Amino acid sequence: MQDTQSMGSVGPVFWIVCIGLIVFYVLCMWKIFEKAGKPGWAAIVPIYNVVVLLDIVGKPIWWIILYLIPLVSLIVGIIVLANLAKVFGKGTGFAIGLIFLGFIFFPILAFGDATYHKPS
Repeated sequence: MQDTQSMGSVGPVFWIVCIGLIVFYVLCMWKIFEKAGKPGWAAIVPIYNVVVLLDIVGKPIWWIILYLIPLVSLIVGIIVLANLAKVFGKGTGFAIGLIFLGFIFFPILAFGDATYHKPS
């Protein structure tokens, strides 16, 4: 007879870590939104947070439709993150960091000295 614990179930530590990471990410986005002059609470509202993020990076709201298309959403996400780095005065290297190491670069953007510059 097999042990049911080893058959794919996860323990409470896993869920505590997951919730902690989600809360941390929300705090980072909250701070980024506030730096950009947007309400921080928008970071916790599904779909609206993407609308606000698109506004921050200077992309039209209809781009939210592109997030619904497989593979296209990946490209759009990369473009939005690259533009997010740009509007906070960061370069290409920082944009690559946001794309591949977001758990490190989002807190740097949120709690660092980066300032928002409205997109042209």
